Amino acid sequence: MNNIRPNGVSIPGRLKVVASAAVIGVILLGTLVSCGQTIQPGNVGVKIRTLGPNAGVDKTPLPSGWHINLPGERIAEFPVIQRTYTYTREKDDRGPENEEVTFSDNNALPMTADVQLVMRIDPSKAPALYTRYRLTFDQLFEGPIRNDVRSAIAAETELVSVEYLYRGGRQQVIQKALARVNRKWETQGVNISQLDWIGTIRYPQVILDSIQAKTKADADASAAQAQVAVAKAQADAQIEQARGQAEANRLLAQSVASSPEVVKLRAIEKWDGHLPTTTGGAVPFIDVGNR
Repeated sequence: MNNIRPNGVSIPGRLKVVASAAVIGVILLGTLVSCGQTIQPGNVGVKIRTLGPNAGVDKTPLPSGWHINLPGERIAEFPVIQRTYTYTREKDDRGPENEEVTFSDNNALPMTADVQLVMRIDPSKAPALYTRYRLTFDQLFEGPIRNDVRSAIAAETELVSVEYLYRGGRQQVIQKALARVNRKWETQGVNISQLDWIGTIRYPQVILDSIQAKTKADADASAAQAQVAVAKAQADAQIEQARGQAEANRLLAQSVASSPEVVKLRAIEKWDGHLPTTTGGAVPFIDVGNR
């Protein structure tokens, strides 16, 4: 016998309705969750709509947290805290591609190097940035920003010689390149606070050999000049010593000539108290006659 409610609907029938509603609710909830997107802390979101009357880029940035994406909507994320990124020859977390920067000096000698930059996006300008380039941050970083960093470094290195870079000028060069990049991107909401070399510049081996040979030649020349300077100083010292002795002798002779008694006085000072022995008609050096 079926269990019938007064309204004529059986209990099993009502259970089926409730179960069906629950299943539909779970499906709708799952669909809603799958359409959502979480903006990670430290990022800002830009809502892009491809359907409806409001299609386009929403001018209001989205804060970190979970946000619903309706049909035809998606969210692009941009970093708003400072982060470090690299362009290197070796593979990194973005993949195995060779992203080293290439450039040359004022004699068109080719070189390469790895660089890193510290950058962030002004959250208020993230929507305008996406509107202008229609690129995600990764695409922006790997495309236009990388090209401008490479162009800025190349523009500065083309003004100097490889010897200037090798002997310490590379830091001045990359700081000028940073200023070039910021002149373009800072007004658009991209702040690059640091641009640095990673390791050393990779110079052509022939250039390294030439620089090292020149360095050795300069060192040898400096050593030879130092030896010449020492020898000259020693010779000058001997000349001055001889000049001083000659001057002393001259003054002594002049003194003796003008004061004969000085000679007698010095002889008396050295006398041992014994009369000198003389032969023949020799006259003693010291006059011991009666005064």
